Amino acid sequence: MATVYKQQKSKKDKADGVVEKSDAKAIFKNKQRVLLLCSRGVNYRHRHLLSDLENLLPHAKKDAKLDSKSKLHIINELADLNNCNNSIFFEVRKRQDLYMWLSKTPNGPSMKFHIQNIHTMEELKMTGNCLKGSRHILSFDKNFETSPYWILVKELFTQIFGVPKTSRRIKPFIDHVISFSIVDNRIWFRNYQITEKPVEHRTIADTTDLQLVEIGPRFVMNPIRTFDGSFGGQTVFENPEFVSPNVVRSNTRNAKAERYRSRMDAIAKKDEKLKEAVLPEDPLSEKNVFS
Repeated sequence: MATVYKQQKSKKDKADGVVEKSDAKAIFKNKQRVLLLCSRGVNYRHRHLLSDLENLLPHAKKDAKLDSKSKLHIINELADLNNCNNSIFFEVRKRQDLYMWLSKTPNGPSMKFHIQNIHTMEELKMTGNCLKGSRHILSFDKNFETSPYWILVKELFTQIFGVPKTSRRIKPFIDHVISFSIVDNRIWFRNYQITEKPVEHRTIADTTDLQLVEIGPRFVMNPIRTFDGSFGGQTVFENPEFVSPNVVRSNTRNAKAERYRSRMDAIAKKDEKLKEAVLPEDPLSEKNVFS
């Protein structure tokens, strides 16, 4: 009845020429939501890393595994169904190579990274700890301002990993820092707890009583390619220094095979020399002495 009354009242006001005016300015609301999902073939470490990211991002929603690895445009539809405008997709190849897609759905851009040196929270067993669902501070290295590409990466990370104030599952606390650093053209991910330094460890030179204690997880993101669309489109950036892990494994196997082949050739040459060698007859041998 209240809804019907409001509708009828608004129609009457419009008929009478009454127009409501509001002096309040429009307030920007950060409505970022992230969809987390992975492909088939993940191992225990990849699964634990995905769970750690879910715990760090209270505005994220985890979905079931994706069966297809070639039709990634389906993720845009899944994000729309789950009311998400960002997505993190873990793509696993050969049950050992982990690739992470970060995308702004449904229009892009999207970035593909190769994840290396993975260490989860349970594996590290760090002394740091933080409240589940609390917000965090994003810390970026100054190298993110050196080129337009790194500025784009910083903006995408800010929108995906930044927790909005309006999220329903957050706690009103900021007790940890997520750090992104660029070293060797790779992005290093670290998570630290903000704690108060003990009184006995403080010095006169300290300007603050706060310190950072690492929590985890930690991993390294090697950029591969950036697309102007979501999970596809025209290539905006391609890393010329990236080497596929398949090529690395192939070179390692070829090097081992070459070492084995050279060792076998050396043994064969040694046997041939021993057969061809003619030793002089010893005058003190049993044959010459007792003949």
